[in-house]
Amino acid sequence: METKEIILDLRTRNGLSQDELAEKIFVTRQAVSRWENGETIPGIETLKLLSKLFDVSINTLLGSPRKLICQCCGMPLEDSVISKEKDGFFNEEYCKWCYSDGRFTYDDMNALIEFCAEHMANENFSSDQVREYMKGLLPTLNYWKRYSELGGEENFDLFKEKIIDEINSLNVEGMPKVERLDTVKGDEVNFEYRLPNGKTVKLLNDEVTYLGCRLDCLFGGERHFGVVANMDFILVYTYEEDGTDPELLIYKKR
Repeated sequence: METKEIILDLRTRNGLSQDELAEKIFVTRQAVSRWENGETIPGIETLKLLSKLFDVSINTLLGSPRKLICQCCGMPLEDSVISKEKDGFFNEEYCKWCYSDGRFTYDDMNALIEFCAEHMANENFSSDQVREYMKGLLPTLNYWKRYSELGGEENFDLFKEKIIDEINSLNVEGMPKVERLDTVKGDEVNFEYRLPNGKTVKLLNDEVTYLGCRLDCLFGGERHFGVVANMDFILVYTYEEDGTDPELLIYKKR
């Protein structure tokens, strides 16, 4: 199914009119109509609201273009097992057993390997085979790559606090203070920014996981702030409610 059919199906199954859906996700009825006619696709922030409202992943809303796997244990991800943040939004990087309510379950790769060896082994796949398979798989996943770079959950929390302090010290006019950063997939925030010569440029990698957040402007209006960061840079931008017309404000090397 295409996105237009998926949104229509979810809306009707939930007994909502176009007006009622529009009200719940803060857009116009015309925007909903354009989605269902296939004229446009919701922006990333609106997709997040639709995802939370209908309790399906963004990947599902987009017609499942990606094969999702947990970036901690490697489990294939379906909507029923995808983790959620404290605010109820899906985190499509992890399964609900590896990440829940803003906290990770595992900080020791060997502990996860032993858990899998105990629970995945069967007559066709011995415990030792499971161990060897997981020892090869886990180091390739984003979660354990991050751990090897930062040295565990405590250091990662400190790292996030440091970045939050750096972002807030930028004192961007109209942008509220950042209080938390969540993991975001590059393809969700890799916007094209227009250069003075009229050309556009993307600064991120679709396949990389970053830290980021969305903030409403202190002055109101239809523009919102987005923040993306990692160990190398901090990026601040604004965009319209449906994710269109992104404008780069700051790209700062750390």
